[in-house]
Amino acid sequence: MSNTFARCLTVAFLILIFTLPATAKKKRILVFSKTAGFYHQSIPAGIAAIQQLGRENDFEVDTTKNAALFTLKNLKKYAAVVFLSTTGDVFDEGQQAAFEQYIKAGGGYAGIHAATDTEYGWPWYGKLAGAWFISHPAQQVATLNVINTKTIATRHLPEAWKRKDEWYNFKAINPDLKVLIKIDESSYKGGANGDNHPMSWYHDFDGGRSFYTALGHVEESYTDPLFLKHILGGIQYAMGVKKMETVL
Repeated sequence: MSNTFARCLTVAFLILIFTLPATAKKKRILVFSKTAGFYHQSIPAGIAAIQQLGRENDFEVDTTKNAALFTLKNLKKYAAVVFLSTTGDVFDEGQQAAFEQYIKAGGGYAGIHAATDTEYGWPWYGKLAGAWFISHPAQQVATLNVINTKTIATRHLPEAWKRKDEWYNFKAINPDLKVLIKIDESSYKGGANGDNHPMSWYHDFDGGRSFYTALGHVEESYTDPLFLKHILGGIQYAMGVKKMETVL
């Protein structure tokens, strides 16, 4: 083989390599679990479970309790932010503004359990999350009614789903929510929302996407395949990688 021909092959190979499309980066989410009030013992189990969901479903998972990471520059890295049993006043005004801009730019939010026990003085957040927690009775078994079975967060669930958890009562429920699951208050003691007692929902909000589930207080939730598939669907919707409602 002549030197000229060899050089031509080398040049052709380099051109091919540098013109091939780059491998798409995996989507990335941030799991945020700062607490300024009650600390849920299930948080570490929740983090581990979401990390495993990421490994199994081709997305990266970062975790933090540090609200200082809520800058617009940093949040741009994430397809969604998961608020995992956050409680209390966790942001300053600058961090609030950055998160609002992130959602308005098309970002995603997924709230789990005590995410509705967060930032009561920030009306925008209450509308994003969909409601605020007001109280709960003792943990007990109750029946959940899956009212929308055509979504990636619910289609695998039984229509009447019995399980033990800490059942939240809510105030300031956003009327624009697309409710996925309600709880049957006749199946347990301590309900305070009546016949319209949502426990999981989603909605497009202010340019972004929002999913919430009140389930997830008990550690056992994070080894329950039904619950894990429920939150996976919500996270994938919040990430914008799948539509919530699907036609089977």
